[in-house]
Amino acid sequence: MGGTVMVKTKLYIARHGKTMFNTIGRAQGWSDSPLTVDGERGIQELGLGLKDAGIVFKEAFSSDSGRTLQTMEIILRECQQENIPYTRDKRIREWCFGSLDGGYDGELFNGVLPRVFDKDMTKLTYQEMAAGIYQVDTAGWAETWEVLSGRILEGFTAIAEKIEALGGGNAIVVSHGMTIGTIVYLINGMHPHGLDNGSVTILEYQDGQFSVKIVGDRSYREIGRAKLEEQASSEQ
Repeated sequence: MGGTVMVKTKLYIARHGKTMFNTIGRAQGWSDSPLTVDGERGIQELGLGLKDAGIVFKEAFSSDSGRTLQTMEIILRECQQENIPYTRDKRIREWCFGSLDGGYDGELFNGVLPRVFDKDMTKLTYQEMAAGIYQVDTAGWAETWEVLSGRILEGFTAIAEKIEALGGGNAIVVSHGMTIGTIVYLINGMHPHGLDNGSVTILEYQDGQFSVKIVGDRSYREIGRAKLEEQASSEQ
């Protein structure tokens, strides 16, 4: 007699599309800006690539930031899965950069933080970066590492537990570069930096434990880009 086959719970976590602030090199954090025309096209590529792969999503989740909402709308439209349940969760927002939120990346990541620690930003751990941002924030908005990592882990765990309780399956999640990097770090100690807009990080969840399957995968976008180019050629 065969037992019940447990369906794996998988989170397909996409970084939002390229925004105005991304393009001009500003740290968005809890501030926001809309996707550019190129950013929208990049997410159209992602949606088409996911559709081509035949991935069916049980539910959709994003942060409550405008750029992730806009990204999710495009993904679900291109996947033709606009009718699945969709939850916005502020726990999977980007890091808050406090008084430096909205400032230039160069000022924060190549200026302030290296001066605080007297070492290259790329050599800082996520804990050190969070401590440095908290230290230099003059507005009192930045989160401690404990608060920041706690709310990110809680948010992604809640998503995974919800899907698992529904019998497992796939969820599409749209979040932010440093937030995605943080959940990967909390699972396996990697420090991913510079995840591409529209890249996909895949986590599996089983028996209360996450595992990282892939980080920053661009293949879905590449497949979608080829589809769009093929479509444009056939219309000429």
